[in-house]
Amino acid sequence: MALQTAPNNLVQNQTILLVDDDHDLLKLFSMRLKASGYDVIAVDSGEKALVEVSIHHPKVVITDLRMDGMDGMALFNAIHKINSSLPVIILTAHGTIPEAIEATKQGVFGFITKPFDPKQLLEQIQRAMTVSVGDSHAADENDATTQAWRKSIITQSPAMEELLSQANMVAGSDASVFIHGQSGTGKELLAKAVHAASPRRDRPFVAVNCAAIPEHLLESELFGHVKGAFTGAAGNYEGLFKAADGGTIFLDEIGDMPLSLQVKLLRVLQERQIRPVGSTRSTYVDVRIISATHCDIDEEVRLGNFREDLYYRLNVVMLELPALAERRQDIPLLAKHFLEKLAKDSSTKVKSFAPEAMEMLMTAPWPGNIRQLQNVVEQSFALCPSPVVPARLVLKALRGKSGEVMPLTEAKRQFEYDYLLKLLQLTSGNVSQAARLASRNRTEFYKLLHRHSLNPAVFKTRR
Repeated sequence: MALQTAPNNLVQNQTILLVDDDHDLLKLFSMRLKASGYDVIAVDSGEKALVEVSIHHPKVVITDLRMDGMDGMALFNAIHKINSSLPVIILTAHGTIPEAIEATKQGVFGFITKPFDPKQLLEQIQRAMTVSVGDSHAADENDATTQAWRKSIITQSPAMEELLSQANMVAGSDASVFIHGQSGTGKELLAKAVHAASPRRDRPFVAVNCAAIPEHLLESELFGHVKGAFTGAAGNYEGLFKAADGGTIFLDEIGDMPLSLQVKLLRVLQERQIRPVGSTRSTYVDVRIISATHCDIDEEVRLGNFREDLYYRLNVVMLELPALAERRQDIPLLAKHFLEKLAKDSSTKVKSFAPEAMEMLMTAPWPGNIRQLQNVVEQSFALCPSPVVPARLVLKALRGKSGEVMPLTEAKRQFEYDYLLKLLQLTSGNVSQAARLASRNRTEFYKLLHRHSLNPAVFKTRR
């Protein structure tokens, strides 16, 4: 009996990972699901399935329970360590009611016994697809539209995919979101993504850095003021909460907000009303609040620097952004993105990183996270005289940030590179003249230039 064909709008670009060590059944099952319009990746072991989850990010996993090596429940537990929101449906010829109950208690999306009812299985897959993409409305849209909300976030990291899945799910509600992450990890980008995925996406998104505004001005900036409220208040000002009415306000570095203002923010959360400075009247506002901090807010609460009641109001849902060092597979993608953006904005033809340079980027500690990576790429780009960024430029940019002591061999190479660079700049790329200044013949000098990937023609064009 053939599976019913699912509606095309539900199956477009929806990938199912199918796992079964029975090759005949795997082939038959795969063929039937493809006939129903799904993209299917079929593997015969749990170990192979884990690799496919990381590479292809399927929307649903269907696995046999009893397999040699990693069984279905072990695979489910391993997948949920990577992506806890990925629906897993388990098939078995040995299913019993206690097994099904135990599996669903642990978070398995569905449990179907063989021989399975095709209609029941297809219905489970469709429901799992809906959960995987966030909501039924999103499932009705094409994939490009459903992914538009996260287009500014470049990643192939399972940890980030898990985080974005959570962000997409919480976006549909009005729950306050609290983002925690180190400086430079992209907290504002994540806040914008939550806003873009929410029903408020067509209304304003207003970002406020609470640490950047002087304490005596912060209340006026947030809630507004009336004319004459204080010296310099020449007219009425609505404030940033009113500017975000109907949309989202992002309060960055919320941990730096003074205690006196925390009380007033708590009142806004409770009553949905703001009172401008100098006014006796309150105004209703419809604003979703997303807040963020890099500091240990629990410790700030314990020390009495942050109100506990406000913290729990803000922290209805917490999203924890991983540091760049915890998502190293994203470094090549991010470095390439920054390099292409810089090349597009200038006439310089720098196209890629040398393999040693990329290896250096991949292994750097990155205490400043993505912001530091962007600065390193920008500095390397600005000083690069050739189409390929050499390792020494990356090392120089990294050292400038970290204060790392360079090994003697690298120090000699760096000195030689800087020396040759100065000669080429001084002679505008005239190799004969540069070789004379260096007391080397042209052949030796060309070998030195080749060793450091320096092209003298580039300096001639800059004359």
